[in-house]
Amino acid sequence: MKTFLGGIILLILGYFTYGKIVEKVFGIKQDRPTPAYVNHDGVDYVPMSTSKNALIQLLNIAGTGPIFGPIMGALYGPAAFVWIVIGSIFAGAVHDYLIGMISLRNRGAHLPALASKFLGQTMKYLVHILAVLLLLLVGTVFVITPASLLHVLIDGKLALGIIMIIIFSYYILATLLPIDQIIGRLYPYFGALLILSAVGVGVGLVITRAPIPELSFTNFHPEQTPIFPLLFFTITCGALSGFHATQTPIISRTIQKESQGRKIFYGMMIAEGIIAMIWAAAAMSLFDGPGELNELLKVGGPGAVVNEVSTSLLGALGGTLVVLGVVVLPITSGDTAFRSARMIIAEYLGLAQRKLSSRLWVAFPLFIIAFLLTKIDFNLLWRYFSWANQSTAVITLFIGAMYLYIAKKNYWISLIPGTFMLIMVFTYIFHAKIGFHLPMNTSWIGSLIGTLIVLILFFHIARKARENKWPIEEKFSR
Repeated sequence: MKTFLGGIILLILGYFTYGKIVEKVFGIKQDRPTPAYVNHDGVDYVPMSTSKNALIQLLNIAGTGPIFGPIMGALYGPAAFVWIVIGSIFAGAVHDYLIGMISLRNRGAHLPALASKFLGQTMKYLVHILAVLLLLLVGTVFVITPASLLHVLIDGKLALGIIMIIIFSYYILATLLPIDQIIGRLYPYFGALLILSAVGVGVGLVITRAPIPELSFTNFHPEQTPIFPLLFFTITCGALSGFHATQTPIISRTIQKESQGRKIFYGMMIAEGIIAMIWAAAAMSLFDGPGELNELLKVGGPGAVVNEVSTSLLGALGGTLVVLGVVVLPITSGDTAFRSARMIIAEYLGLAQRKLSSRLWVAFPLFIIAFLLTKIDFNLLWRYFSWANQSTAVITLFIGAMYLYIAKKNYWISLIPGTFMLIMVFTYIFHAKIGFHLPMNTSWIGSLIGTLIVLILFFHIARKARENKWPIEEKFSR
């Protein structure tokens, strides 16, 4: 219990300490007008309050990742707690804050446009493909997972296919209508349910004095579960996730002042880390070691663990509310995944999105492709999602480092976590079955060589960019 509670305390302290350091390094401009006013269109660029933006951001980034990921990450023992805390404070929250604020300084530009501006034209096309692929995978996965949970919750009284159609219908409306008409109105209620479910499980763990494993040199992780690199691909949204980089520009277009950025971007990643800590602790405590947890995961997946944890801690009624809170997470990320994909494609093609017909023209093919993807095995989709997700995180952290380098600021706050994850991404690609399937020792050597080459290229481009004084912000006034 000490490790669990200590981790949550460290996350909160991280927001008030390291979060302020990151904000100071970036350098907010309180009087600078934001895209919500300068580019106001009544659809995507709409000023909203800090509390509403923060809640929408949390729901946008918190799919099933901070629940399903930590549940599966619990197989690694207390090492999962270490990654959630360190990852959230020094990687995930930095990642979210920097990309959100850089987007804010560039008219709410999405990740591909920012990659093109800071990493070169070639990266523009690569990131467009990667971002849209990631968003389609997220949207598809987040149709399947909430539908499956609801199907179990209502004891199969409604066909799984019908539930998926209902969720798809909601996604279509949320993708096409102005952000303040559905997302802005429903998310406060969804957010309340999410917070209530997480707090319920967390309080239940404390009250019942659940036997949560403590961190020690002899209990860091089970010997049969090596943490490098798989832990960092298992727990993503609860520590570091490239998917967040596709979501933050949505809120960069609705922020009123730059000073709100730390609470909205950095703070909501910390909140997600706390949710991840709660579910990792629950999965570790309610089962007799990793073996029993692994057996339940094989039989029913993370959804079965959610159901078992919820009912064990809070009973039938409380458990039902918790499961509903979990269902909310993927739905409120799936809708903005499709919305973000629409915005990225429209930005690439130069299509204004004021007219409904223009939005429909871009969005319709996305839903057709997503529907076809639902026919593919979920486990295969999830493996490709994990790879695309962390690859996107690396690109985002390098964008942040490039921005800070050109601005002559402390770029190490972004480059260090970016370099670490680049090594993990290379190792995963070289070693995994969906990659080159090479021996681990060979994969490590290849990853170190690949990372060194990337760093050499980064500093070459960065020095050139600083010397030529590349513009890193869009200049505009109200």
